[in-house]
Amino acid sequence: MPDKLMIVMVNTDPSDPSELGAPFFQATVAAAMEYEVEVILTGRAGELAIRGVAEKLRVQEGSPKSVYDFIKDAHEAGVKFKVCTPTLELWGNELIPEIEETVGGAYVISQAMDEDVVTFTY
Repeated sequence: MPDKLMIVMVNTDPSDPSELGAPFFQATVAAAMEYEVEVILTGRAGELAIRGVAEKLRVQEGSPKSVYDFIKDAHEAGVKFKVCTPTLELWGNELIPEIEETVGGAYVISQAMDEDVVTFTY
């Protein structure tokens, strides 16, 4: 049975924050269940790795909790956050402190092909 969950956020669009809650919530739950969990931010979702972006977004209008709060909760539960290299080229390198590593496409593919890793994409 796989013991690692990799969540790749590539199609999730920060301009529609209602899409952002489920992946972070599921990552947090999986980490609480003691699975190894990592979230890869790439594509348009990579913008969430940039300081100040997720802090301005709310999954639900009027909520006191920002998308960045969801990221911090997941990180505190043990989720590792990584960002793909093209994100830095698109939006810069002022990353939130929860980002632990910058990875490339080869890393994502090797993890997705590993039989001990389950991959979710959003």
